[in-house]
Amino acid sequence: MVVLFRRRCDAMKDFSIPFPGPPPEASLPPTSSRSPSLVCIVWTLLAFLLGLFIGFTLPFLIARSSVEEILSVASLPKDVTELHPKLGTLTLPPTFSFKEVPKFSSSWSIPISQALTEGTESLKEEKEYLIGKEFREESEAAIIEDNVFFGKAVEVAMPKGFSDKDIDEWRDFVRKEAVVRLEEGCGRMQNRLLTFSNGSLSCCRYRQNLDQIQGEIFSFYLSRLLGIKNVPPSALGVVKAGSWQWSGIGNQLALAQWAEERPVVLTKFIEKLEPVSIPNQFRSSARRLHPLEVERMGTSGIGTLVELAQWSDLLIFDYLTANLDRVVNNLYNLQWNPSMMDAPAHNLAQRSDSRLLVFLDNESGLLHGYRLLDKYEPFHDSLLQSLCVFRRSTVDRIRKLVAKREVGPKLLKMFRTFEPELQDYLPSIPEKSIKVLNERLKRVHKQIKKCENLYMNS
Repeated sequence: MVVLFRRRCDAMKDFSIPFPGPPPEASLPPTSSRSPSLVCIVWTLLAFLLGLFIGFTLPFLIARSSVEEILSVASLPKDVTELHPKLGTLTLPPTFSFKEVPKFSSSWSIPISQALTEGTESLKEEKEYLIGKEFREESEAAIIEDNVFFGKAVEVAMPKGFSDKDIDEWRDFVRKEAVVRLEEGCGRMQNRLLTFSNGSLSCCRYRQNLDQIQGEIFSFYLSRLLGIKNVPPSALGVVKAGSWQWSGIGNQLALAQWAEERPVVLTKFIEKLEPVSIPNQFRSSARRLHPLEVERMGTSGIGTLVELAQWSDLLIFDYLTANLDRVVNNLYNLQWNPSMMDAPAHNLAQRSDSRLLVFLDNESGLLHGYRLLDKYEPFHDSLLQSLCVFRRSTVDRIRKLVAKREVGPKLLKMFRTFEPELQDYLPSIPEKSIKVLNERLKRVHKQIKKCENLYMNS
């Protein structure tokens, strides 16, 4: 600024103003020529003083403004909605804190941008605590209770499954309707898709080996004892080509090579089914469904939690029956196919209209699966140990069955009550299987108690 005024003064020295009137010799006296030099000196001095003032005060004002901005970030209000709208109206817990903002000094060592970034990062670091702590206090009671049970919000949203009324109606129906068509379908080997006279369909399970028929029907009975309503309505029947029910399809029975007076399981055909993928929580070797996983999945919507609640029931059911044709099938085949756990679960489907998981093909349960426990038990145990969140209704049923050791008598009573005319065609569940089932019920109960000890008092 001083240089600018000096140049201005130099220009003024050579500058002359023409005046009308007398010739040049009649111009102002020589003493007036010093006046521009004096003005230049004064203005130069003022410019120097002004520059000095601005040079000292402006940096101080800027630095002070920056510090105020940092302090405003550090002293966030309790309501953080403006800074992070996704947190809703949650309030900061007492332990919430940002990194300490350094005091201003002449040797400022942390850039302003870095200090502001650190404050933002601190907010991000505390986000999980906010959502975890405050969300648990305000909302988690609805999705998880006592830390190990799916809560009321999940239970209310659960698909209703197959009711007792559905079961009774199906059992009465297959006793009264004639079969008009027998065709290939419903899985492997000699299974067939049946069409009844009113157009209703049934997947009919036929086996030379009766223990698979026993496994299918008694696994269905066990699901009802546990209150697990994901297994389709099933009932026993007997193939009699000369009876009114089967007489219209005699030729088709012969083509299927079905023997006379063989027991079969008639399962209601369920429409609108689609494949089901194994949840991420169970795919890796570190598989687990514990309270923390449920809390994290709570942000994904109630639909995800409803599916996980059904998977909790599925793992318990398959462990008790030692079913090796579902998730254990995927685990076992990992040795040949590393991506097997990414494939849809075997013998499991989901209704597209209600999102109900449907547990299909349970014939390996309770008998065949028990004979192969030496080979498959590590896979069964791995899935059970991964589970630490349960449906309260399922746990209550298990506790009652364990306390009274009544699972055997109850299964036998159901068989005699539901199939009184078929006692001579199919043996009841063997006593050896009842013994193994009781042991497995106790192991499931032990797993539940372990999880309660881990999480209920935490």
